[in-house]
Order: sequence, then structure tokens, then C-alpha cells
Amino acid sequence: MATEPASDPASRAATKATPAVRREARELGIDIHAVPGTGRGGRVTRSDLSAYDTNGGSAPLPILPSALPQATGVPGGAEERVKIVGVRRAIAEQMSRSKHTAAHFTYVEEVDCGELVALRTRMKEAAAHRGIKLTYIPILMKIVSLVLRDFPNLNAVMDEERFELVVKGAHHIGISTDTPNGLYVPVIRNVEQKSILQIAAEMTELTTRTRQGQARLEELRGGTFTMTSVGAIGGVLATPILNIPQVAILGINAIRDQAVVRDGEIVARPMMYLSPSFDHRVIDGAVGARFVAALKAVIEHPERLLMELR
Repeated sequence: MATEPASDPASRAATKATPAVRREARELGIDIHAVPGTGRGGRVTRSDLSAYDTNGGSAPLPILPSALPQATGVPGGAEERVKIVGVRRAIAEQMSRSKHTAAHFTYVEEVDCGELVALRTRMKEAAAHRGIKLTYIPILMKIVSLVLRDFPNLNAVMDEERFELVVKGAHHIGISTDTPNGLYVPVIRNVEQKSILQIAAEMTELTTRTRQGQARLEELRGGTFTMTSVGAIGGVLATPILNIPQVAILGINAIRDQAVVRDGEIVARPMMYLSPSFDHRVIDGAVGARFVAALKAVIEHPERLLMELR
């Protein structure tokens, strides 16, 4: 639990929070006036309290042992209890809040990644010459940003207190990152203004610091859209949980060689499933489907990145 720091009278007068949030802050022993607010007009939310409490009232991530130790060597007929605390508890509470707040729906589409694979292969050497490791994620992030221009309501957050959809002009895209301390979502800001190689370099640097527990709190906040990938681990597809208050998250899955029919012939192609989830309260199924169709079109014909970028 965070210790209660002192705060000046001016910050106390300016702090915005609901009575319920103020009461929770008192119960946690947190000086609410010292918590950076991410809600509308700088309002302090429950998520802000949770993040502040998790990080001990400081900006850097804590360096902790494994967030949830794995039970080992439990003999038959016995049991072992693993305390859920700290980062793991904050993650659990956030996931529960998301499922109980947003009306989730997931839409799955299969995408031929042949041209995407070829594009990355061509770009990889040029990136390496600049000391940049180029994975598929930065390319896909740029494609997402391109498509979001035609689907602005997906680049948005919900203001639950006013029940308003707050559409954002800048594309601050978070990437779910597995760390020894639990799941974090560092944010790449203004993706719409950056090249693929700029995104790649920034993402590598930021996710590395996140895994080392060195990311600043502001680098984990303010996202407008989230991407999550477990393709490196395996599996066919996942149905991601929304990173509320955002209203959309894109699940990226493994690229696998599969037998498909092309021009009446069975051929092997590198295929991938996209599995985004949306908040059905504000995003209709047809909108989600059109968004995924637009992503599919650019992934399968990535030359559109050059035609559409402006």
C-alpha cells in the first residue's frame, strides 16, 4: 500500500474525484491530492488509485519478484494458497472491472499474410542497418493507425460518469507486454505521425524498459487503442478483454502456414487470425466487422500504406 505523502493546499483545492473514489483513497491510506488524475478534466478515478497504490506512489514500476508465484510440489490430497497481492491484484481488479463494465463482443477474421511477410523481409535488412529490430507489430500498428482514420469512434474512451464516448484525434496505441511483474501496456504516442521504423525503435526501447521495471507511470497511461499479441507463444486465437476505458482492442495471433484454396488450387499460405474485441454499448457489430475488413485489405495489400499515407 502506498504511504500517504504530503500535498500542498493548492493541489487539494484543485483535486477532482467522486465521493466514492475519495472514500476508497482513505481506505487505502492514499493522499488523493497526490494522485495524477486521468479522468475527464483531470478527475481521479479508481484506476488511478489502483495504479498509484501498485507503484507505491511513485512513477517508476516496482522491481518485484514474480507477480504470482507458481505453486510447486503440492502433494496429493494437500493444497497450497497463493496470496494475490500488489500488481497481480491490480490486474485482477482491472480485468473484473472491464468485464463488468463494457459489453464485450469479439469478431474473428482470417488474413493472408503473404505480402506482409514479404514486406517485413524486405524492410528487415534496412532496419538492421539502423540498429532497429523490426517485428510485425510496428507494421501492424501503422496499419491500425491508417485504418482508424476511417473509424474514429474506435480510437476513443468511455467517460463512465457522463456516459459519453470521448473520441481522440491522436493515436496513442498501447501494446500489451508480459513482464516478470505482470501485464503492462506501454503506450506508443502519436503513431499517426511516425514511420514504421520510428515506431519499431520506440517500441523496442519502451517495452524493454517496461520488462525491466523502469517505465514511467505516464508511459503506461493515456492510450486510446490497444494491441495484444500472444503469437510468439502459440495458440490459434484469443479473445482479448478490453483495456477500459478504451472501446476497442486488437488481438494479433500467430502466422502459420495453412492449406488454402487459391484459384481452384490448394496451396500453402502464411495465415493469421485477427481477433479484436469491442465495447458493444457504443460499437455496433457491423462497424467492428467493417474495421476488420479494412485491416485485412491493407495487410493483404500493404502497398496501400504508401498510397494512403499523408
